[in-house]
Amino acid sequence: MQDYTKEHLTINAWAEEDRPREKLLHRGKSALTDAELIAIIIGIGSPGETAVSLAKRILDSAENNLHELGKRSIAELMKFKGIGEAKAISIAAAVELGARRQMTAVRVKPVIRSSRDAYNILGPTLADLPHEEFWMLILNRASKVLARAQMSVGGTSGTIMDAKLIFKRVLDQPGATSLILCHNHPSGNLNPSPSDVTLTKKLTEAGKVLDIRVLDHIIVGGNGYYSFGDEGRM
Repeated sequence: MQDYTKEHLTINAWAEEDRPREKLLHRGKSALTDAELIAIIIGIGSPGETAVSLAKRILDSAENNLHELGKRSIAELMKFKGIGEAKAISIAAAVELGARRQMTAVRVKPVIRSSRDAYNILGPTLADLPHEEFWMLILNRASKVLARAQMSVGGTSGTIMDAKLIFKRVLDQPGATSLILCHNHPSGNLNPSPSDVTLTKKLTEAGKVLDIRVLDHIIVGGNGYYSFGDEGRM
């Protein structure tokens, strides 16, 4: 017997309340699943497969994790039947836009009260990268973020950091009194390496000489983070 379930019908043949676009219009964007949102971006599926079904397959390949999906290259996305270059670019752009949306809070100078606050600002930038990058948040005396700065870009296993450049950047920022270090581990391993520990100690001591407090060093990996401050290692 032929299967007439929704997965095998075109989206136009679904009940109106089940169509992603109509569902968003009438029930709001929060009512849609990740697959349905991606289906809207894709627009159409492939012969015999709806856009929603195709979106589900793409998400399944990333363990239903948007952070993992963000690591997929255009070429990797194009391996799915029904995903050409234009659709792959649209998916990559949408995931990147979502990450950037979380970073816009810096413009209103948020107050950093915990490691989670710092992670929420820099995590979206670093979590999906296939290589290491070193960033920092520069804060004033009230713990408000004055700036976020990328200090170095490296390979898959490390990045070189120059202490002089870090403190020059902080000293050039009017009103700066402290900083929070942050870098990512593309492997997803959150444990600090010996070089991470050495660098943290070196910068903390240098900061004392310059009267600039190094409040924390956060390592981003996968969906989480490690905080030197939370672990009592600052």
